[in-house]
Amino acid sequence: MSKETNVPLEFEGEQLESVFVGRRDRQARPTVILIPTVMGVSDLELKFGRQLVELGFNAFVADLFGKKFRGAPRDVCFGEMNRLGSDRVALRRRLLAVVEQARGLGEVDEGKVVVAGYCFGGKCALDVARTGADVAGVASFHGLFDPPGWEVGKIKAKVLAMHGWNDPMVKPDDVVALGNELTAAGADWQIHAYGHVGHGFTNPKAHEIGIDGVLYHELAAERSWTAFINFLEEVLG
Repeated sequence: MSKETNVPLEFEGEQLESVFVGRRDRQARPTVILIPTVMGVSDLELKFGRQLVELGFNAFVADLFGKKFRGAPRDVCFGEMNRLGSDRVALRRRLLAVVEQARGLGEVDEGKVVVAGYCFGGKCALDVARTGADVAGVASFHGLFDPPGWEVGKIKAKVLAMHGWNDPMVKPDDVVALGNELTAAGADWQIHAYGHVGHGFTNPKAHEIGIDGVLYHELAAERSWTAFINFLEEVLG
């Protein structure tokens, strides 16, 4: 049975509170850092974390917005996403602080860490790879592909991006641009594109956002999860 523990972090005057999901024996295990959607830490990511624990991994559901925003209304969360996304250099500092916090936990095998994210979190996961961080892998579920605006050097992490081809927020040209960017950075990369699938396909409540093209897709969710687990087995052994 998994155990969930709140993990606070003071970052540049803000109080963040991530959630560690692991086994009760507290043994160090390969760990997946999960960066949430625009809605921040929610039952969706905690559910994925519990599933990872059942498969022998730990999960660390990262809070980027701040403890006070957990469960906040949609418009407030969108405001926070826009605030963080408007300064990708500051966002990079935040992401690396959270990654280092997770790696420093006694239950985490610091040499076996993967960073994964959903929607905005997918963009954040890709940004972790773009920093050249020494993590085993990075995975993006229906993430945003726009480049960070700072110089990207050598990417060490293996990269997996899972994308709905009809995603209104990421056009085909953006997919090609990401492939070119990852190639130029020397990354070992994969992009899985799912036909007739839009944005947010892993989230059964995606339609509640009220944006055309944002919708849960059961088969794409299953396919992407299978691809993700195969990726974890490859990069984490």
